Amino acid sequence: MSLVQGFATASILVIGDVMLDQYIWGDVRRISPEAPVPIVEFRTSTHVLGGAANAAANIASLSAKTLLGGVVGRDREAESLRSELAEWGITANLVASSDRPTTTKTRVIGGAQQILRIDREEREDISRETESSLLEWATHQLPSIDCLLVSDYGKGLVTPELCRRLVQIARDLDKPVVVDPKGRDYSKYSGATVVTPNVAEVHMAVEPLSVSSGGLEDDVQTLESVLEGAALLLTRGSEGVSLFRPGREPYHIPARKRNVFDVTGAGDTLAATLALGLASGASVEESAGFANAAGGVVVSKIGTSTVSLSELESELAIGDTHEAPDS
Repeated sequence: MSLVQGFATASILVIGDVMLDQYIWGDVRRISPEAPVPIVEFRTSTHVLGGAANAAANIASLSAKTLLGGVVGRDREAESLRSELAEWGITANLVASSDRPTTTKTRVIGGAQQILRIDREEREDISRETESSLLEWATHQLPSIDCLLVSDYGKGLVTPELCRRLVQIARDLDKPVVVDPKGRDYSKYSGATVVTPNVAEVHMAVEPLSVSSGGLEDDVQTLESVLEGAALLLTRGSEGVSLFRPGREPYHIPARKRNVFDVTGAGDTLAATLALGLASGASVEESAGFANAAGGVVVSKIGTSTVSLSELESELAIGDTHEAPDS
């Protein structure tokens, strides 16, 4: 049995900022006489799981057991989220909060082009009570799962205290931890197994530590100083991904040339597949290869999407080439 086929026996706990991605689909045939903006002739509207919930959906799509912890508002969007998660078979503990809305991103699509995005969100840190509730629930789940995925979108759920406690508990249990990061304070991810920023996020995170050199490897080395041995898997768009591990040469995996329609949610897919690889016993390098392939699949789709096990296997069968690390 291949490592990818072994995904079906893995279990992942996702903690992070859950969202609802709404889409308004229409056609554009003319410009408004009232202002120089396109008129979108409405066809239909849909919604899908976003943020940490999309990461969870990708794990479920790859046949693994999925648990999800997050925070929602007391609104219709929360009901839609719960309904979607149930359809995916995802076990979810969504704490309802009266002082924040369910994070919702509404995108207006004209033809195949995104024209407008409207965000409804609250970025303040969650309350101590909510933090304690999530920590208690997650602590109870961690012994029985194979990997922890922290999906931080900067919406206030992944507080420094919550993140540090979860990473420490997972480490004590010898569970791998994958973090999809946000913001400038990477010290809260210290001790994770792999952190998955893009290049822009690396440069931004380095600024509080020192003046960015503009050189990627120098900035990575600076960032490693606060991560206590965590590997960094950098997403580099059309250049693929690069794995940096302290004391080792970088490991580069190029992207396969393809038509890119939409990068929305590609980071969720990458982090989810990386976590599944580690949960299934694959090395960090093998897991990075799985993640790169899965990310390549979803950018070929329009809107927030998931990758299926058959799609991933087909992508991997094409054969990845990569620059092997020096021995």
